[in-house]
Amino acid sequence: MPFLGQDWRSPGWRWVKTEDGWKRCEPFSPALEDGNNQLNDISHTVILTGDDEDEEIYSTEDCEFAAKKRKKDHFRNNTDSQCFYREKWIYVHKESTRERHGYCTLGEAFNRLDFSSAIQDIRRFNYVVKLLQLIAKSQLTSLSGAAQKNYFNILDKIVRKVMEDQYNPRLIKDLLQDLSSTLCILIRGVGKSVLVGNINIWICRLETILLWQQQLKNLQMNKQVNNGLTLSDLPLHMLNNILYRFSDGWDIITLGQVTPTLYMLSEDRQLWKKLCQYHFAEKQFCRHLIPSEKGHIDWKLMYFALQKYYPIKEQYGDTLHFCRHCSILFWKDYHLALLLKDTGHPCTASDPDTCLMPVSPQHFIDLFKF
Repeated sequence: MPFLGQDWRSPGWRWVKTEDGWKRCEPFSPALEDGNNQLNDISHTVILTGDDEDEEIYSTEDCEFAAKKRKKDHFRNNTDSQCFYREKWIYVHKESTRERHGYCTLGEAFNRLDFSSAIQDIRRFNYVVKLLQLIAKSQLTSLSGAAQKNYFNILDKIVRKVMEDQYNPRLIKDLLQDLSSTLCILIRGVGKSVLVGNINIWICRLETILLWQQQLKNLQMNKQVNNGLTLSDLPLHMLNNILYRFSDGWDIITLGQVTPTLYMLSEDRQLWKKLCQYHFAEKQFCRHLIPSEKGHIDWKLMYFALQKYYPIKEQYGDTLHFCRHCSILFWKDYHLALLLKDTGHPCTASDPDTCLMPVSPQHFIDLFKF
């Protein structure tokens, strides 16, 4: 007997356990389900046209195709749709097997992992922004149309968050600058490079980016009104310890502009020397020694000069993790890990902690280079 069902190698439906039992998880909105039910009802009706002998029967296959097209058009026309899934983990497969067909691409991973909620977490915010910046520099054209729409929707959320919270606008300005430069090159070279979608859509996106840049340029930082203890009231040794905790030179310069005392502490040669030693190897900064007028090494200028030649160490409050045993990429919830000993994904290893490794933004992109 021939096999008439769906492909047995497909992963099948997704199921969620509820109080009433197991229910099938649908990634689409209830409005679409109502439209789908209406189309299914039509499949069981007979519509007469003209003579009694001539009748058109809508088969189940036709209605299923119409329902899928309706859902596809809904996501294509809905500019506010962020992503198709909000999953905490995905399986990264790089080859086809009898049980699983196809490959996990960068666009698919970007769509399925929950980056929209990650930007609301202050520990993951810088990580997501850095990942978007790397994609803007080199991987934008490799994303599918849905992934590109998701990319700009998440970027819109980030800009809104910065405008409201005034959190780290310098990071977003760098991201938008790189993205606008990439789009200008792609639009000028249209025909030579692959752009998914109409050229007018990309021009509209570029205009939106320029508008965001103007808004961030005009952003005024609100002065905090606080009658209690302020940063200036702390003793010098505590202020110095705060400066030594920073791993970014621009953060040190920005904090030094708050008060004359902080400016004096931010110009300390020992502070910038420690920063150079943290980010760069001794052989690297020995090749680019910059003496000052007094004959001493200007470690502050050294830091910014070395940045042009060598990458600095990246620090993030939280990152994606990759399980080498399961080949699963996931967000790790440290609260659940401490309370429930939850690894963040269905791991089958005897000691899951030994199989986990943090994934930097560049490593995330490298995972999907085949």
